[in-house]
Amino acid sequence: MCANIDYLTQSECIRRHHQLFGNGDKRHLDLACGTGPHVRHFINNGYQSQGLDINQPMLDIAKLHCPEAEFSLQDMCDFKVDEKLDLITCFLYSIHYSDGIEKLKQCIASAHQALNTGGVFCFNVVEKSMIVNNSFAQYQLEHENSQFTFSSGWDYCGEGERQSLKVSIEKTTDLISQSWQDEHPMVAVSFAELKQLLAPYFEVHMFEHDYEKILTWNGHSGNAIFTCVKI
Repeated sequence: MCANIDYLTQSECIRRHHQLFGNGDKRHLDLACGTGPHVRHFINNGYQSQGLDINQPMLDIAKLHCPEAEFSLQDMCDFKVDEKLDLITCFLYSIHYSDGIEKLKQCIASAHQALNTGGVFCFNVVEKSMIVNNSFAQYQLEHENSQFTFSSGWDYCGEGERQSLKVSIEKTTDLISQSWQDEHPMVAVSFAELKQLLAPYFEVHMFEHDYEKILTWNGHSGNAIFTCVKI
């Protein structure tokens, strides 16, 4: 499902954010790191990079990709580090896996506690009021003589602190098709609410969800990159 993600471009963009707003040091932690592709790129750029996730099989793969990095089985909403960090990242909208405002608050507090003064917490997020239900991103690929179609889209009822990510997979092999559907519960939050949650801990900067350019958020788009500097 992640075959079309440009991990290098994403990592390079956030590295530039860190150069602009960070304290100059390079101790890095990637929250919800999965199999470690972002960690790999940060290491290649001279960072002392590590990752955490709640899925041990993914961490096992991450360790194969990045044998020089440390990986820990932890919940990003309540995590601890041995040494203070200079950059914490959370890619692919994974901040929404906090699953409720109280959990999101814990994640923010944990990130603040783990960072050095002047450290940066950077993540991407979707504005709940601008979610268009039944709007799906879709792509196809071939793998081991099968054709796969992946689609995913946000769903929000219009009120409350819960939204979901709906995922669909279709596999066709020798004209025989199979399909799977899944739905992931996630926290729903507006940009204004999120800024209020972050304000006691961070100086907050909002940018367009564009990994090719660094552009200040235009006030209208429903996706944004938050770059938060520890006060």
